Amino acid sequence: MITAPQLEIAVLLLGMAILMFEAFATRVDKRVLAFAAIVGLALILIASFFVSPTPSPDRATGLWNFYTADKLSVFFKQFALLTTIFVLIMMIDYAPVVRASFPGTTDGLGEFFSVPIFTCVGLMYLVSAVDFIFIFVSLELVTVSFYVLVSFTRKNPVTLEAGVKYLVLSALSTAFLVYGIAWIFGATGQTNLQRITEALANPNTDHSAALLGVVLVLVALGFKIAAVPFQIWVPDVYQGAPTPVTAYLSVGSKAAGFVVLLRVLRPFVTLPQMQRLLVLIALLTLIYGNLAALPQGNLKRLLAYSSIAHSGYLLIGVVCLDGNAVVFYLAAYFLMTLLSFAVLVIVAQQTGEQISDFDGLAKRSPFLAFAMLIGMVSLAGVPFTAGFLGKFFIFYAAILQRQIALVVIGVITVGCGFYYYLKVVRAMYWQPANKAEDIPISGLSRLAISALIAATIWLGVYPQPILNMLKR
Repeated sequence: MITAPQLEIAVLLLGMAILMFEAFATRVDKRVLAFAAIVGLALILIASFFVSPTPSPDRATGLWNFYTADKLSVFFKQFALLTTIFVLIMMIDYAPVVRASFPGTTDGLGEFFSVPIFTCVGLMYLVSAVDFIFIFVSLELVTVSFYVLVSFTRKNPVTLEAGVKYLVLSALSTAFLVYGIAWIFGATGQTNLQRITEALANPNTDHSAALLGVVLVLVALGFKIAAVPFQIWVPDVYQGAPTPVTAYLSVGSKAAGFVVLLRVLRPFVTLPQMQRLLVLIALLTLIYGNLAALPQGNLKRLLAYSSIAHSGYLLIGVVCLDGNAVVFYLAAYFLMTLLSFAVLVIVAQQTGEQISDFDGLAKRSPFLAFAMLIGMVSLAGVPFTAGFLGKFFIFYAAILQRQIALVVIGVITVGCGFYYYLKVVRAMYWQPANKAEDIPISGLSRLAISALIAATIWLGVYPQPILNMLKR
């Protein structure tokens, strides 16, 4: 059997090995490093199915006071590994853009392939963290890695602007997180989430100070999950960052943020003030994300506002304390978002990122058009796709908890989603093509996109494997 911390150590060693090889093997095609990283991460993904169980919280000692390897955390480690593998495949397709930003040399391409591996380490640690100190360290590892990735093609002024905005607002969110942890520690004398729960059960604990602390922590996590009113950085950063990095931000970072949010809120679920605050944030996020996406003409910007809207749907599950619905929705979101970005990476290099650049794509590349069609209809929530069942479970949880306002607003905003997602479908199938030549697709990208299409439809028709895993 394999212990869970060995998975992170293996990923870390893989990243260091690829980084060192990139530094000394100057004459090797740097795309080889991406293939090596994909193979290494795939082997670690297989090993993650043989992880030994974690000690129970009452018997935890040493590292296990900060770290857990329960079924939820192991699932999201696999989630982070899979996300990183697909992002690396996108980065291989995106390599010409990176090389163009470093004219006359291939320097930088190796780092572009290795930094996501270190981001993966941070995500894997983050989903296992059960202590505020460890949560802070893991979150900073993820954030610092994204500082580098977002502004990697730094000679592009739009990318540089995105990097600066992400740096400043992430630093601000870190300040909120540290200040909130300080308040919680001052009120309870603990940083371990299990012990904080026990301390809050003590009537002598200052619940007002602890509540202020968790609100500050919620503000910090609100930045990470792109919840209103902390979403101001999302559109510009998503549009300016390299497209594979945008996909990584949208999927990996959001998933880890919601896992941490579920863990952090667990000691405070009995406080009615927290419930009302979460309902308000969920409503604002749903309304803003969907309405702001309606007039967008840039596909990356549209997907940015779409990401905010999906945070609203996920927050409904958090409000209802239905972890299973949140996990299923995240799994569906993983498939349909990566599918959309995988097509965008290929098409944008030939035409552009505007929705009008997808005009007539069905004639130029029927395979890519069909893939984007599946991604868009799943994001909209059309039946027989993963997105439909994700929204169904979220709304079902809200109905059981009698959160009528969330259900009503959620259903109305789903209707808005149909409008702006199907704009892309109309451009691909009903508009005349701007160009006549075909769009080339590599064999690896075709395989990855085919797998995402099949999984999106399969999870929408037969979700039982994921549901069985959640029951366990």
